Amino acid sequence: MTERYDLIVLGGGAAGLTAALYGARAHLKTLIIDTGTPGGQMNLTYKVANYPGVLEASGADIVMTMRRQAESFGARLLSHAEVAEVALTGAEKSVVVEDEGTFVAPAIILAPGAMPRTLGLGSEARFQGRGISYCATCDGDFFTDQDIAVIGGGNSALEEAVSLTKFASSVTIIHEFDHFQAQPWAVEQAKKNPKIRFLMEQTVKDFEGEESLTAVISEHKRTGEVTRTPVSGVFLFIGYVPNTGWLREKIDINERGEILTDESMKTSVAGVFAAGDARQKRYRQVTTAVSDGAIAAIAASEYVASLAA
Repeated sequence: MTERYDLIVLGGGAAGLTAALYGARAHLKTLIIDTGTPGGQMNLTYKVANYPGVLEASGADIVMTMRRQAESFGARLLSHAEVAEVALTGAEKSVVVEDEGTFVAPAIILAPGAMPRTLGLGSEARFQGRGISYCATCDGDFFTDQDIAVIGGGNSALEEAVSLTKFASSVTIIHEFDHFQAQPWAVEQAKKNPKIRFLMEQTVKDFEGEESLTAVISEHKRTGEVTRTPVSGVFLFIGYVPNTGWLREKIDINERGEILTDESMKTSVAGVFAAGDARQKRYRQVTTAVSDGAIAAIAASEYVASLAA
């Protein structure tokens, strides 16, 4: 079975949901296809306090509102979709979804998002789900009254470290440099929290434990001093890897796997646009993803209109 749309959005995170909202509101028959749960990284965010117009809300709450808005204008959402094939060339783009059929449209917006970056250690993989996590919102309460560590030095690392103090007895932030990449307000928040301590200029070398994690081993980058930090949980916030491996032969992407676009979110293929964390850009926030999604949908709407002219 083949279903026709004016616009297909691949990805249901902040960028994808916004793109669908703008597309549907422009009277484009719009389909969102998400391979997981709509919301992407926002679902993992304990608290969002810098989204304009929202004083404070969980990422999941904002996702639900975005979804309702998109659907209220007629956008259709397919979640947990098993995408078998994507064809981007030609006048009609197509997406084959197992057990659903083939969906075609003249315009498509790629918003596949990104996945948490790992350290690549063998012991890291061994303790995933047994002490090592990449989501404070998902797993924070499992470590109530326990000692834990957070690895990273950006906004996410410091913000989530603060949020984890609601559960943990102590939080040790382990960072590879002697300074943080986070904004000053995030650093200040973390430094004034009595439950948080810092291990700076550290390279994480290993994770220890039997059935579950018991310690993280790190080495000082200048002195070579090895530190064993006893913890029952470690949360990693060291960036994200774009979910674009499947796009390498289809559109232009850079050496980091980021999709290349112009300021209108147009990719190297006519009728194909990109938005969100998978796109090459300097800043990655919910607000920048939303901006990308709006621009991509407006550009896609103009593209679809030009085909009918």
